[in-house]
Amino acid sequence: MTKEREISMQKFLSYDRGLERFNPLARVICYDDFDTGFNGWLDLTPNYVEENYESFDSVVDLSSWAPNQLSSASMRFASSHGSMEGTYSLKITTAPTGGPHTEPPRNGSMGHAIKRLSRFGNPKLIQIEAWYSYTPVQDREGKGEEDIRAIGFFFDVQDSEYRYMPGVRYVNSLGGKLVKKWQYYQVSEGVTPEDWNFGVKDGWCVPGVDNQWYGRRFEDGSGDGYQWLPGGEQELVYNESPDKINWMYFRLTVDIEKREYVEMQSGDQVFDMRGIKPTLTEGYASIDNLINPIFFIETDSERSVNLYLDSVVYSVE
Repeated sequence: MTKEREISMQKFLSYDRGLERFNPLARVICYDDFDTGFNGWLDLTPNYVEENYESFDSVVDLSSWAPNQLSSASMRFASSHGSMEGTYSLKITTAPTGGPHTEPPRNGSMGHAIKRLSRFGNPKLIQIEAWYSYTPVQDREGKGEEDIRAIGFFFDVQDSEYRYMPGVRYVNSLGGKLVKKWQYYQVSEGVTPEDWNFGVKDGWCVPGVDNQWYGRRFEDGSGDGYQWLPGGEQELVYNESPDKINWMYFRLTVDIEKREYVEMQSGDQVFDMRGIKPTLTEGYASIDNLINPIFFIETDSERSVNLYLDSVVYSVE
């Protein structure tokens, strides 16, 4: 008599050792180590859909941002710095075109990197993590820390009802004076579309969309699209020379079921952001279920500055 045997199968998941330096949510959607390439992170460009491939009317030239690069972080005196683990990181750079911080961003004064994703698995939480560093080009004497105006990150999210952009911005320097405080994305009350678009009537972006470019900016560093994070003062590691970079940890978690922030972690410091909501706007056409993570850097002077991303993890739960 033949004895039937039940054959069972077990599934084993093997994770890359590099994930040990992250704290992802239950499902890792992307683990991007830039030693293996761009992994879908690209420049942030406008929509070239108007006549002669022009974009929409804007005070800010959205086509002026410098292209991203895979970089070994070559330095003037320290040779090639390499990445946190390996050789290459993603370098987001600017032109040497910083203007007054109370004016709209000048051409080339910012750099961005975006990854274009979509909702998967109906998650409640989404989270971005990164190991990063920043420095100006070593083209003159001095420490150079004051030439970096800001670094930041935000999600561009659209669900079945709203588009919104939860994000944070580290204001490092304003007019050459160090500030070192975090802000979060939320539009102030009473801001009109004309205010948001620097006087352009019927501008493409409504208040709450693309805070990194739009909304008036004021002398104290506040702006139409940014609010100061309570207790948001923090000393990040800059080191003592532009050719010495230190890798730092960043994490932002957002509840997309409640459409509100959860928390941000910078280094070992955790900022509880529960109850704070980004600004909700009416959904745009053709982008339901969009989730785009975006990093950026801004220069505060006539000097190029660089943001290096060693690796990034996007996870959901």
